[in-house]
Amino acid sequence: MGIGKQAKVLTKNQIDIIAEYLPSHRNGKRNLVIFLLSTKAGMRAKEIACLKWNMLLTSDGTLGEEIHLSNDASKGSTGGRVIPMNKQLRQALVQLFQEEIENNRLFDTHKAFVIRTERQSSTTAQAIVNLFGGWYKIFGLVGCSSHSGRRTFITNTARKISTVGGSLKDIQMLAGHSSLQTTQRYIDENKDAKKRVVDLV
Repeated sequence: MGIGKQAKVLTKNQIDIIAEYLPSHRNGKRNLVIFLLSTKAGMRAKEIACLKWNMLLTSDGTLGEEIHLSNDASKGSTGGRVIPMNKQLRQALVQLFQEEIENNRLFDTHKAFVIRTERQSSTTAQAIVNLFGGWYKIFGLVGCSSHSGRRTFITNTARKISTVGGSLKDIQMLAGHSSLQTTQRYIDENKDAKKRVVDLV
């Protein structure tokens, strides 16, 4: 994919507005989780569709602090990974988990998918892609797609990783990329930062 054709990165304000909008509409808890899995965990549409509760729960059945994404839920032998949970994402997952326990009589933590439809026990990657397309259309975000959240997550973590003692190698692992070169292509440039760093030379 050429750099000019990449999905646009979301601003903090855009993320906040959409995250505030989704819970007040139909399937709000579920849809907020979908959105945050993209923007706060960098997950692909297929990974969101394939995510199961047993990848999130501890041995005592409570929601943990990490997402243990299996290879078969991702892109094969290199896609699986452990993603620490962002606090906002974890809170949204806690609320969805509680809703499932209370309202879904067929809920089985060992087999259940995190994201399901009103009639089916799971969903598809294409359905996730369509949801993102609809949300971004509502807010007039041209050039945004289901990949925008993933690019946003990778860009934002890459800009901040050095402040916590990490490196781009850590971002590569979080993204589930087989090469660092692929990760680098996801990172959006920061023109202001380039100007500031030149002045420091």
